[in-house]
Amino acid sequence: MSELNNIALKILKNGKGILAADESTGTMTKRLDSVNVQSTPENRLLFRETLFCAASMSESIGGVILYDETIKQKTSKKKSVPELILNMGSYPGIKVDTGAKVLAGSPDEKITEGLDGLRERLKEYYKLGAKFTKWRGVYNISKKYPSKLSIQSNAHALARYSALVQECNMVPIVEPEVLMDGDHSAKDCFSKTSEVLKKCFEELIFHKVDLKGIILKPNMILAGNKCKDKISNDEVAKLTLECLKNSVPSEVPGIAFLSGGQSEIEATENLNLINKNNNTNFIMSFSYGRALQQSALKFWSNDIQNIEGTQKIFNHRAKMNMLAAQGKWSKDLENQ
Repeated sequence: MSELNNIALKILKNGKGILAADESTGTMTKRLDSVNVQSTPENRLLFRETLFCAASMSESIGGVILYDETIKQKTSKKKSVPELILNMGSYPGIKVDTGAKVLAGSPDEKITEGLDGLRERLKEYYKLGAKFTKWRGVYNISKKYPSKLSIQSNAHALARYSALVQECNMVPIVEPEVLMDGDHSAKDCFSKTSEVLKKCFEELIFHKVDLKGIILKPNMILAGNKCKDKISNDEVAKLTLECLKNSVPSEVPGIAFLSGGQSEIEATENLNLINKNNNTNFIMSFSYGRALQQSALKFWSNDIQNIEGTQKIFNHRAKMNMLAAQGKWSKDLENQ
């Protein structure tokens, strides 16, 4: 078994998932502003360190995606953040793209940038302790989008990024996100997501990426947030499984879903149903940001020194998602 395959499997073993704590300074500032906490490097670190020291880091979280600022920070115990995460029994990872910019030739769509100088940055992150990386491609969905140009351009960037990451002995998380903004049906989401995934894997294979050493981070199959015809959670699970079974090569060891605008409970319930009905060989887990942190952040904002109370809320969310990744979650457990 290759070392990269080993790392990917360890991150997702026994229902463990990934904490996406890779919000850029701008995004984190918006989150902190929304709960009336001043966004300083110290406060951003304090919230993240509170989560990284929680008991669930050892029990339920196999990997943490960091942002450039965070991977270089020192904790209150004067350790580096990657050291703290490793000591908790989890793997540190890093977001390496530089964000989505307007796609030339299709101004209503986005292309993710950050390939320039990536090889050098990866070497630096590897030295800082990163074991895996993340790159997110985003796709608008409507009658005419995503365009062939957007699908091709983002797949190409994800593949080039993945090849460079594996060259540097880290596991690439491949995140093609078909956004849930819009009035599209779940059926539209299914067909567009299938098209996006197939093109991504075509490019990954063309760029000689070892599929056994990646983690896929896709969206679930959902109706758009403005669509009047919502589908049931059972239907979400059924369509998501069908889409992945048809579009993802069997060599891929694991799939860690993004929460993509779902509420905390929705993201957990849908993951649970996916695992209850999982008729594939893929490990199906989670790579959640807001759906793991939102309640903890709200609680923390009332008293940023209440570490224990904040961790208690985060531990509960992480545990619920771990159970969902094993198909063992229930509403009764949620309310205990």
